[in-house]
Amino acid sequence: MKKNLLLISFLLISMGSSFAQDDAAELAKKLANPIASLISLPLQNNTDYGIGDWQGTRNTMNIQPVLPISITKDINLITRMVLPVVTQYNVTAPGEKQAGLSDAVVSAFFSPKNSEKITWGVGPALLLPTGTNDFLTTKKFGVGPTAVALKQMNGWTLGGLVNQIWSVAGNADRPDVSQMFVQPFLVYNWKSGAGVGANMEWTQNWSASTSTVWFNPTFSAVTSLGKQKTQFVVGPRLNLAAPDGGKADWGWRAVLIFLFPK
Repeated sequence: MKKNLLLISFLLISMGSSFAQDDAAELAKKLANPIASLISLPLQNNTDYGIGDWQGTRNTMNIQPVLPISITKDINLITRMVLPVVTQYNVTAPGEKQAGLSDAVVSAFFSPKNSEKITWGVGPALLLPTGTNDFLTTKKFGVGPTAVALKQMNGWTLGGLVNQIWSVAGNADRPDVSQMFVQPFLVYNWKSGAGVGANMEWTQNWSASTSTVWFNPTFSAVTSLGKQKTQFVVGPRLNLAAPDGGKADWGWRAVLIFLFPK
Protein backbone atom coordinates (compact mmCIF):
# COMPACT_ATOMS: atom_id res chain seq x y z
CA MET A 1 0.00 0.00 0.00
CA LYS A 2 2.88 2.41 0.83
CA LYS A 3 4.44 1.84 -2.62
CA ASN A 4 1.11 2.54 -4.31
CA LEU A 5 0.63 5.77 -2.35
CA LEU A 6 4.17 6.93 -3.20
CA LEU A 7 3.52 6.24 -6.89
CA ILE A 8 0.20 8.08 -6.77
CA SER A 9 1.77 11.05 -4.99
CA PHE A 10 4.52 11.23 -7.66
CA LEU A 11 1.92 11.18 -10.42
CA LEU A 12 -0.12 13.88 -8.70
CA ILE A 13 2.91 16.13 -8.28
CA SER A 14 3.78 15.60 -11.97
CA MET A 15 0.23 16.45 -13.06
CA GLY A 16 0.42 19.86 -11.43
CA SER A 17 2.56 21.13 -14.31
CA SER A 18 -0.11 20.64 -16.99
CA PHE A 19 -0.97 24.34 -17.10
CA ALA A 20 0.51 27.66 -15.97
CA GLN A 21 2.08 27.49 -12.53
CA ASP A 22 0.55 30.79 -11.44
CA ASP A 23 -2.95 29.53 -12.27
CA ALA A 24 -2.32 26.18 -10.59
CA ALA A 25 -0.89 27.78 -7.44
CA GLU A 26 -3.81 30.20 -7.14
CA LEU A 27 -6.40 27.46 -7.61
CA ALA A 28 -4.63 25.21 -5.09
CA LYS A 29 -4.61 28.09 -2.58
CA LYS A 30 -8.33 28.66 -3.04
CA LEU A 31 -9.10 24.94 -2.76
CA ALA A 32 -7.27 24.77 0.57
CA ASN A 33 -9.72 27.43 1.80
CA PRO A 34 -13.22 26.00 2.46
CA ILE A 35 -14.79 29.45 2.01
CA ALA A 36 -12.88 30.71 -1.02
CA SER A 37 -14.91 32.50 -3.68
CA LEU A 38 -14.66 29.61 -6.14
CA ILE A 39 -17.45 27.56 -7.69
CA SER A 40 -16.53 23.89 -7.45
CA LEU A 41 -18.02 20.41 -7.45
CA PRO A 42 -16.04 17.98 -5.26
CA LEU A 43 -16.84 14.28 -5.50
CA GLN A 44 -15.25 12.71 -2.42
CA ASN A 45 -15.16 8.92 -2.26
CA ASN A 46 -14.35 7.15 1.03
CA THR A 47 -13.98 3.36 1.19
CA ASP A 48 -13.56 1.74 4.61
CA TYR A 49 -12.79 -1.90 5.41
CA GLY A 50 -12.99 -4.20 8.41
CA ILE A 51 -15.86 -2.40 10.11
CA GLY A 52 -17.09 -3.85 13.40
CA ASP A 53 -17.56 -7.46 14.45
CA TRP A 54 -18.51 -8.68 10.94
CA GLN A 55 -15.61 -7.00 9.12
CA GLY A 56 -17.97 -4.92 7.03
CA THR A 57 -17.21 -2.60 4.13
CA ARG A 58 -18.67 0.84 3.51
CA ASN A 59 -18.33 3.09 0.47
CA THR A 60 -19.45 6.70 0.83
CA MET A 61 -19.51 9.10 -2.11
CA ASN A 62 -19.96 12.65 -0.79
CA ILE A 63 -21.33 15.05 -3.39
CA GLN A 64 -20.21 18.49 -2.18
CA PRO A 65 -21.11 21.44 -4.43
CA VAL A 66 -19.77 24.84 -3.36
CA LEU A 67 -21.44 28.04 -4.59
CA PRO A 68 -20.19 31.50 -3.53
CA ILE A 69 -22.65 34.41 -3.72
CA SER A 70 -21.67 38.08 -3.50
CA ILE A 71 -24.02 39.69 -0.96
CA THR A 72 -22.43 43.15 -0.77
CA LYS A 73 -19.13 44.70 -1.83
CA ASP A 74 -17.66 43.49 1.47
CA ILE A 75 -19.44 40.18 2.21
CA ASN A 76 -19.63 36.82 0.43
CA LEU A 77 -22.06 34.04 1.21
CA ILE A 78 -20.41 30.64 0.64
CA THR A 79 -22.92 27.80 0.42
CA ARG A 80 -21.73 24.21 0.81
CA MET A 81 -23.69 20.94 0.76
CA VAL A 82 -22.59 17.43 1.67
CA LEU A 83 -24.88 14.74 0.24
CA PRO A 84 -23.62 11.19 1.00
CA VAL A 85 -24.39 8.23 -1.26
CA VAL A 86 -23.68 5.09 0.79
CA THR A 87 -23.29 1.39 0.02
CA GLN A 88 -22.38 -0.91 2.91
CA TYR A 89 -22.08 -4.68 3.44
CA ASN A 90 -21.93 -6.71 6.68
CA VAL A 91 -22.13 -3.56 8.82
CA THR A 92 -25.54 -3.94 10.46
CA ALA A 93 -25.54 -7.77 10.40
CA PRO A 94 -23.78 -10.62 8.56
CA GLY A 95 -24.88 -10.79 4.92
CA GLU A 96 -26.88 -7.54 5.11
CA LYS A 97 -26.53 -4.72 2.58
CA GLN A 98 -27.80 -1.16 2.66
CA ALA A 99 -27.52 1.34 -0.17
CA GLY A 100 -28.90 4.78 -0.91
CA LEU A 101 -28.72 8.39 0.13
CA SER A 102 -27.81 9.40 3.67
CA ASP A 103 -28.77 12.70 5.32
CA ALA A 104 -27.48 15.94 3.79
CA VAL A 105 -25.81 18.80 5.65
CA VAL A 106 -26.11 22.27 4.10
CA SER A 107 -23.94 25.11 5.42
CA ALA A 108 -23.86 28.82 4.62
CA PHE A 109 -20.87 30.97 5.64
CA PHE A 110 -20.99 34.76 5.71
CA SER A 111 -17.39 35.80 5.09
CA PRO A 112 -15.60 39.15 4.59
CA LYS A 113 -14.14 39.53 1.11
CA ASN A 114 -10.93 41.24 2.20
CA SER A 115 -9.64 39.49 5.32
CA GLU A 116 -5.95 40.37 5.54
CA LYS A 117 -4.68 38.24 8.44
CA ILE A 118 -7.32 35.61 9.22
CA THR A 119 -9.95 34.35 6.78
CA TRP A 120 -13.15 33.45 8.58
CA GLY A 121 -16.83 32.76 8.08
CA VAL A 122 -19.87 32.04 10.23
CA GLY A 123 -23.44 31.01 9.53
CA PRO A 124 -26.09 28.31 9.89
CA ALA A 125 -25.84 24.56 9.25
CA LEU A 126 -28.92 22.50 8.37
CA LEU A 127 -29.48 18.74 8.65
CA LEU A 128 -31.90 17.46 6.01
CA PRO A 129 -33.33 13.89 6.32
CA THR A 130 -32.66 12.89 2.71
CA GLY A 131 -31.73 9.31 3.66
CA THR A 132 -33.48 6.60 1.65
CA ASN A 133 -32.77 3.68 4.02
CA ASP A 134 -33.70 3.41 7.71
CA PHE A 135 -30.07 2.60 8.60
CA LEU A 136 -28.76 5.63 6.69
CA THR A 137 -30.97 8.40 8.08
CA THR A 138 -31.83 10.08 11.36
CA LYS A 139 -35.30 11.03 10.02
CA LYS A 140 -34.77 14.38 11.72
CA PHE A 141 -34.48 17.99 10.60
CA GLY A 142 -31.70 19.82 12.40
CA VAL A 143 -30.17 23.27 12.69
CA GLY A 144 -27.22 24.89 14.40
CA PRO A 145 -24.23 27.21 13.97
CA THR A 146 -21.11 26.63 11.91
CA ALA A 147 -17.82 28.52 11.66
CA VAL A 148 -14.47 28.29 9.90
CA ALA A 149 -11.20 30.18 10.32
CA LEU A 150 -7.85 29.80 8.58
CA LYS A 151 -4.49 31.44 7.91
CA GLN A 152 -2.62 31.25 4.60
CA MET A 153 1.05 32.17 4.12
CA ASN A 154 4.05 30.95 2.09
CA GLY A 155 2.17 28.00 0.62
CA TRP A 156 0.75 26.87 3.98
CA THR A 157 -2.91 26.77 4.99
CA LEU A 158 -3.77 26.13 8.62
CA GLY A 159 -7.31 26.24 9.95
CA GLY A 160 -10.37 24.53 11.28
CA LEU A 161 -14.09 24.08 10.70
CA VAL A 162 -16.75 23.32 13.31
CA ASN A 163 -20.51 22.90 13.46
CA GLN A 164 -23.08 21.85 16.05
CA ILE A 165 -26.49 20.59 14.99
CA TRP A 166 -29.59 19.92 17.12
CA SER A 167 -32.74 18.24 15.78
CA VAL A 168 -35.83 20.47 15.75
CA ALA A 169 -38.42 18.28 13.99
CA GLY A 170 -38.91 14.88 12.41
CA ASN A 171 -39.86 11.33 13.37
CA ALA A 172 -40.77 11.28 17.06
CA ASP A 173 -39.77 7.61 17.33
CA ARG A 174 -36.16 8.38 16.40
CA PRO A 175 -33.57 9.65 18.93
CA ASP A 176 -32.96 13.39 19.05
CA VAL A 177 -29.83 14.65 17.31
CA SER A 178 -27.18 16.64 19.15
CA GLN A 179 -23.99 16.32 17.15
CA MET A 180 -20.77 18.30 16.83
CA PHE A 181 -18.32 18.09 13.93
CA VAL A 182 -14.77 19.44 14.24
CA GLN A 183 -12.26 19.43 11.36
CA PRO A 184 -8.78 20.92 11.85
CA PHE A 185 -6.71 20.94 8.65
CA LEU A 186 -3.18 21.66 7.43
CA VAL A 187 -2.09 21.87 3.78
CA TYR A 188 1.10 22.82 1.98
CA ASN A 189 0.97 23.63 -1.74
CA TRP A 190 3.88 24.04 -4.13
CA LYS A 191 3.77 26.57 -6.98
CA SER A 192 2.97 23.72 -9.36
CA GLY A 193 -0.37 23.28 -7.59
CA ALA A 194 0.66 19.95 -6.05
CA GLY A 195 0.21 19.63 -2.31
CA VAL A 196 0.35 17.50 0.80
CA GLY A 197 -1.86 17.85 3.81
CA ALA A 198 -3.94 16.23 6.48
CA ASN A 199 -7.13 16.76 8.39
CA MET A 200 -8.86 15.23 11.36
CA GLU A 201 -12.62 14.66 11.31
CA TRP A 202 -14.13 14.36 14.77
CA THR A 203 -17.85 13.73 15.13
CA GLN A 204 -19.23 13.86 18.67
CA ASN A 205 -22.70 12.42 19.23
CA TRP A 206 -23.74 14.06 22.49
CA SER A 207 -27.05 12.17 22.65
CA ALA A 208 -25.35 8.75 22.52
CA SER A 209 -22.09 9.87 24.19
CA THR A 210 -19.98 8.45 21.34
CA SER A 211 -17.04 9.80 19.35
CA THR A 212 -15.89 9.03 15.81
CA VAL A 213 -12.44 10.27 14.76
CA TRP A 214 -10.73 9.91 11.38
CA PHE A 215 -7.24 11.06 10.40
CA ASN A 216 -6.83 11.71 6.66
CA PRO A 217 -3.38 12.46 5.18
CA THR A 218 -3.59 13.48 1.50
CA PHE A 219 -1.64 14.15 -1.68
CA SER A 220 -3.17 16.53 -4.24
CA ALA A 221 -2.59 18.12 -7.65
CA VAL A 222 -4.34 20.68 -9.83
CA THR A 223 -4.50 19.85 -13.53
CA SER A 224 -6.71 20.10 -16.63
CA LEU A 225 -8.86 17.48 -18.30
CA GLY A 226 -9.17 19.10 -21.68
CA LYS A 227 -10.48 22.58 -20.89
CA GLN A 228 -11.90 21.51 -17.49
CA LYS A 229 -9.72 22.50 -14.55
CA THR A 230 -9.71 19.88 -11.82
CA GLN A 231 -8.02 18.81 -8.62
CA PHE A 232 -7.25 15.23 -7.65
CA VAL A 233 -6.77 14.24 -4.00
CA VAL A 234 -5.88 10.79 -2.64
CA GLY A 235 -4.73 9.30 0.64
CA PRO A 236 -5.31 6.71 3.38
CA ARG A 237 -7.91 7.00 6.16
CA LEU A 238 -7.16 6.01 9.74
CA ASN A 239 -10.09 5.39 12.09
CA LEU A 240 -8.75 6.51 15.49
CA ALA A 241 -12.01 6.19 17.43
CA ALA A 242 -15.54 4.90 16.82
CA PRO A 243 -18.61 3.67 18.75
CA ASP A 244 -18.53 0.06 19.97
CA GLY A 245 -18.72 -2.34 17.03
CA GLY A 246 -18.25 0.43 14.45
CA LYS A 247 -14.51 0.91 14.09
CA ALA A 248 -12.87 0.27 10.71
CA ASP A 249 -9.48 -1.38 10.26
CA TRP A 250 -8.45 1.03 7.51
CA GLY A 251 -9.73 3.00 4.54
CA TRP A 252 -8.79 5.31 1.71
CA ARG A 253 -10.05 8.56 0.19
CA ALA A 254 -10.06 9.72 -3.43
CA VAL A 255 -11.47 13.08 -4.50
CA LEU A 256 -12.14 14.57 -7.93
CA ILE A 257 -12.97 18.29 -7.86
CA PHE A 258 -14.32 20.11 -10.89
CA LEU A 259 -13.33 23.79 -10.79
CA PHE A 260 -15.14 26.74 -12.32
CA PRO A 261 -12.91 29.81 -11.78
CA LYS A 262 -14.30 33.15 -12.92
